Amino acid sequence: MDLSLTGGWLPIAVEVVAVIVLGVAIGRRSRAWRLKWLPLSVAMGAALAGGVYWLVGYLALADDPAPASLWWWIGLTAAAATVTVTGWHGTRWSRRVTSLLAIALCASCVALGLDAWTGYLPTLNSVWDRATGASLPNQTDEAGAMDLRRQHVRPARGVLVSVTIGDDASGFEHRDELVYLPPAWFTGDSASDLPAVIMAGGEFGHPADWPTAGGAQHIADDFATAHGGNAPVLVFADTSGRFSNDTECVDGVRGNAADHLTKDVVPYVISHFGVSPAASHWGIVGWSSGGTCALMTAVMHPDLFSAFVDVDGGLRPDAGSKQQTVARLFGGDATAFAAFDPAPVMTAHGPYTGLTGWFATSTAGPTVYYPATVDPPPDPNPDDVNPADHAGVATFLCSVASSSGIPCSVVPVGGGHDFASAAKVFDTALPWLAGQLGTPGVPVVALPGGAPPP
Repeated sequence: MDLSLTGGWLPIAVEVVAVIVLGVAIGRRSRAWRLKWLPLSVAMGAALAGGVYWLVGYLALADDPAPASLWWWIGLTAAAATVTVTGWHGTRWSRRVTSLLAIALCASCVALGLDAWTGYLPTLNSVWDRATGASLPNQTDEAGAMDLRRQHVRPARGVLVSVTIGDDASGFEHRDELVYLPPAWFTGDSASDLPAVIMAGGEFGHPADWPTAGGAQHIADDFATAHGGNAPVLVFADTSGRFSNDTECVDGVRGNAADHLTKDVVPYVISHFGVSPAASHWGIVGWSSGGTCALMTAVMHPDLFSAFVDVDGGLRPDAGSKQQTVARLFGGDATAFAAFDPAPVMTAHGPYTGLTGWFATSTAGPTVYYPATVDPPPDPNPDDVNPADHAGVATFLCSVASSSGIPCSVVPVGGGHDFASAAKVFDTALPWLAGQLGTPGVPVVALPGGAPPP
């Protein structure tokens, strides 16, 4: 059940079987059928693949281009369906069943391609757990966690707690969220000794993505083991509310996701888990649109956060072109859009104090540190930057941050725009982040490329 769905032999085997079964489904047909219906099947496949390709771009559903094989399998799925429909009459039941099986296998290859593109469900076991709603490793409810703390029972590994956070302040409908509590939380003199970090996932995500596909639970456990049970409390927040709702983490027509983080989640974690309310003990991490969310939330609320990690985030909230984004997310309100555009927000705020940032990119290249400066900031015009260039986006935003008093580093990690790379970033950045937020027993270290702290 722990077979990889993003690499290895299983996806290849499914693709090979799909091709064979589709070939058998087509089989030997009459010359008239081949001349009439086979070209139609090919045309239907090309039309669907082209239509989906256009729709993904039009709706800005992805930051990175999909692998070419995904479009082939979308096309083959449509072709298999056309073969089934046009060849249904007058064929044996065995061929009909084979044709239906070809559709299912080709559609499975589409699903595998999508999963390999994002890395949301890396193994067969993760698919089963998500489909059945199974608990994650070391998961309990809030009452169970509180019982362990009252009894001073210190678990060997951190505990993942499912929480139902209200939406009184934001009105944002959302799913249950998750909170990771390190071993030290259960037996420490005060929970307020521990900092907290909000973890934001990508678009079409789920609160369980970071602890599973992003490896955050395992990474935090290993970190805590190496630091006497101490690690930040991690809050796996829901910024979309449901799978098909891309809020881009703003307050808009798709829901007040931004207010949910700052007005629902932060107060809830402070009051229910006793972590420090000080901004110096709060950070935010995000991947893809969650990376945009991390930067945006931190620079809009320096009174709540003192550090952020932006992994392959965008220039700004993105639901298509700038005009489409204003219309789709803000109902045409350009002023509301501007309030969530990170570069102008940083410039308008003026010099920040006490806020630092880590920009990670799934590209190759040198690490570059940008100290906080008092130089006049550059003209923050994201329109001059290619939004598909993760390194260019990070460099632009970090330079604006630096000129606004926020020291930051641009740290390329290679890999792809997926949760596997996000996991690598979190593992690398956690020692810096934990030290920056004042985790007990964790030394303060410099940003990559920066001078050692005094």
